[in-house]
Parts: sequence; C-alpha cells; structure tokens
Amino acid sequence: MHIATCPLCGTPASPPFVSRPDVPCHQHLVYETAEEARRIARGRLDMAACPSCGFVFNRSFDPARLSYGQSYDNAQSHSAHFDAYLDGLAGMLVRDRQVRDCTIVEVGCGKGEFLRKLVGDAGAGNRGIGFDPSYIGPETELDGRLSFRKSYYDASCAAVPADVVICRHVIEHIQTPLDLLHSVRAALSQARNARVFFETPAVEWILRGQVIWDFFYEHCSLFSATSIRAAFQRTGFRVEDVHYIFGEQYLWVEATPTEPATGAVPPADAAELVALTQAYADAEARLIGHLKAQLDDACGRKKIAVWGAGAKGVTLANLLDPDGTRIDCVIDLNPNKQGRFVPGTGHPIVSPAQAARRGVEMAVLMNPNYRSENLKILAEQNIRMDLADWSKQ
Repeated sequence: MHIATCPLCGTPASPPFVSRPDVPCHQHLVYETAEEARRIARGRLDMAACPSCGFVFNRSFDPARLSYGQSYDNAQSHSAHFDAYLDGLAGMLVRDRQVRDCTIVEVGCGKGEFLRKLVGDAGAGNRGIGFDPSYIGPETELDGRLSFRKSYYDASCAAVPADVVICRHVIEHIQTPLDLLHSVRAALSQARNARVFFETPAVEWILRGQVIWDFFYEHCSLFSATSIRAAFQRTGFRVEDVHYIFGEQYLWVEATPTEPATGAVPPADAAELVALTQAYADAEARLIGHLKAQLDDACGRKKIAVWGAGAKGVTLANLLDPDGTRIDCVIDLNPNKQGRFVPGTGHPIVSPAQAARRGVEMAVLMNPNYRSENLKILAEQNIRMDLADWSKQ
C-alpha cells in the first residue's frame, strides 16, 4: 500500500518525515499472553505532510491490517483526571453551547461513556443515539432516552433526528477523512440547523513538542487547525470555531451544515506546518538515541516501568525496548488491561500496587497532564516511586 496523493486535496505526496518499518498496527488491543501480544499484525509508518494543505498522513497505511473488535479497549475514563475532563466537556456543551432538550447523535461512540454523560444529566433533557459498529452493551438505557446502533452514520440515517452530532477521536483513524465528513453531511440532509462537534489530536502539539510516541499506526490522519477547517469547508460545513483543548493536545471543531467550498489553505499556514515536520525529522534520531541512553542509565540502577498502556506507552515501549527486556512492566489504571500484555513487546500490564510489588522504583510518565493524578495515587497507596517526565528533552 502506497498513497501517492494527499487524501485531502490531491496534491502529490511529499517524502515522509517519519519512517518506521514493522510497527504494531494496533495500540489498544488487549492480549492474554505475551506470546500472542508479540505476534500482532505489523505495518509501515511513513508520515508525510502535504505541502499544499498541511494535512499529515501515513503514506503506507493499509486499513486491511486493522481489526477493531471486542478485544479493542481505548477507554480512558478509568483515569479520574480524564473523566473530570469529559465532565467538563459535557458541562461546556450543556452550559455554554446550550445543548439542552436536544437529540444528540454520537458517531463512533465506543462504549458510550461521553454520550451517557450528556443524556444522563437530568436537568439537560437530552436524548441520545450512539452509532458504532463495534458497540458492545445494551441497546437502550435511561428509560429509552439513550439508544445505540451497531452501524455507521451515513446517508441512510437521514431520517434519524439530530440536533447535535458529536464525533470524538474517530477521524484520525480514517484513511479518507473526507469520506467520513461527507457521510455525516449526507446524514444531516434533512437537519440543516444541526450543530456538529469534532475532537481530534492536534498535530501541531505533537510536532512542536517533538513527541516521538505520538506517531503510531492507528492514527493515519492528523490535522492542524488549518487543515481540519479546510476539510470541513470542502465537505459542506461552515466552521464556526476551531480551538485547542486538553492542554492544547486536541483540536475542538464546531460547525454547521452549508454548501461545500473549494477554497485552498493559505500557503503560509501549510508552509509553517511543513517546517515543523522538517524540524521534527531532523531531531527524531537524536531524540530516540537520547531516550535509549536514559533508559540504559536508569535500568542500570533500578527497575523501570512505563505509566500508561495506551497508544503513547505502547509506542514508547516498542521504540525503546522492542524485545521487552529492559522495561519491567507497564502501569495502567484500566482493570481490563491489567493482567494482559502490551502489543508488540509483550510487557506485562499491571496496576500501580502490582508494579510496586515487582520492585519498580521509577515510572516514565507518558502524558504530563496526568502527573498530579498519578502522584496522588502513589501517595494514597503509600507507594514510593519516582515519576519521570521524558517528554522534555
């Protein structure tokens, strides 16, 4: 599989600024044994930036290598910090965006945690319909005000009422993101007053921070504020607002249906993004070498863990310790992941208490947003463990 043109604007693809052969295709599959985890499907990561629109995509992405199913678990709500973030996001929609007495559609709802918050707020009076082919759970909840459909949201759903459409952390998994936006727009053909809210990682944050573990196979499509605005405009949406949230790690998009536009991304905006990718490319080998040296030094003195068995932690483990011989384990708060193994490397996934019993003295923190929460957990459980933030190189 080799993508020759930009999926957003059709410009011939540039050479990749990140090239990694043989990376795990999934970061969120859970495995019962280390051997099974090491046998995961693998693919190439060749991230390129379009010089015309600034869209970042994996030129070697092959969707046939992915298999989302019941073993896929990317739930983050086991973290009190992230759950509070979701509460704040839901509160913002109800309070500031007046999402009240609305029928809310969530596209790619997962297990329905976020939609449940919006519909479960008794004072808001909302109803919800979640769409996700991989959804597992009851078809209806909350006295029928919340329902789920194991299907896609597209033109066939035009008769489904929708005052609000929400789509969080789906579009970055789609090789042809315009198709997703076209599908949502077609579903809203009879709902011209609907409001649309999207959330997705901000590639600017990754590039400016040179966060090497935020490039991985599942995220084949990464947007800047400029490129996502252009994508929405080209597929029949008027963009009301784009801004950064969650410590600037995510983009939040607010849009309404209109007619498709054909305007180009301002060249200066695309050029700035491309310059960031070049700076990242120039630094990546040095950064990985520095991290490996840090790991070697730390392993010589104490047992080391990685804190976070999500995409960031899985990617770091595969970059620095592919054989699973230097990092002792990976800590995660999700009980469904504990007792299982990291895709690609086979590292055991454990709770903080289990890591302490294994003799772990230092954990590498994968996301600085969670530092305060993790320190609180260690203090409450009387665990002596250093937290190292290796994102500041």
